Amino acid sequence: MFAYVTLGTNDLERAGKFYDALLSEIGAGRVLEMPNAIFWATGPGSPMLSAIMPADGNPASIGNGVMVALAAENPSAVDKLYGKALELGGTDEGAPGIRAEAYYIAYFRDLDGNKLNFFCPANA
Repeated sequence: MFAYVTLGTNDLERAGKFYDALLSEIGAGRVLEMPNAIFWATGPGSPMLSAIMPADGNPASIGNGVMVALAAENPSAVDKLYGKALELGGTDEGAPGIRAEAYYIAYFRDLDGNKLNFFCPANA
């Protein structure tokens, strides 16, 4: 359903380094670079994640209630990816664990304060 998701940043170079290191853990790499944005994907035609400087020139800000869920293969991968996000300077928003009795999820914020999670079925 989704083609891409954009996350605002006030420092594209810093965001690029964070997501290069984090998303390489799930096989994603840069697929498009523009002066104000970088896009990552796991392959041609797959959904993309982008860090972008706001087009209106105003500072990027986080959205209240906005969160991006990134698919992980299994709970071990969720644990590893969550740890990598924190190692890269992200902050904890909810340690890995079972949520809604069916999903294994770990929540974090990136360097700009955007909220994301790594997510898989609990029985994966």
